[in-house]
Amino acid sequence: MSQLSIIPCGRKKVWDKNPSLGAVPAKEAYIGTLHKLCRNYAEQFTDKWVILSAKHGFLFADDIVDGQYDVTFNQKNDQIITFDSLREQVQDKKLDMFDQLVVLTGKKYKPVINGCFDDGLSRTFPLSQYGGIGYILQALKQSLEKNTPIH
Repeated sequence: MSQLSIIPCGRKKVWDKNPSLGAVPAKEAYIGTLHKLCRNYAEQFTDKWVILSAKHGFLFADDIVDGQYDVTFNQKNDQIITFDSLREQVQDKKLDMFDQLVVLTGKKYKPVINGCFDDGLSRTFPLSQYGGIGYILQALKQSLEKNTPIH
């Protein structure tokens, strides 16, 4: 069964450390602990991963992020990507060609994911069982150390 992980971008970005840095690949843009652990988890347990950004949508590792931004799906902001654009990216990037989505984001992303992908595509939200960021980080670390996916 082929699996695609969807991982969060995160608030902390490379431009926080180096504001004059220009555009970078998505794999270099996001530097927060949650993002890094989710990415490590995705690389260890699934076939492919994409980053979900409220501004840019679904990003492959080598997609370019042009600079600092700070928007989330919870905000009312004209920089937030539309559902139509997200659905178009799902088609264009062939993200719906996997057997299962492994969504490594918080609960707030569930409506976004469900709004972008057809209902028939199997998906799991393994981190949604945890009640806070500390528990999520701990679960990811333990999973990676024990080489056992979260169920």
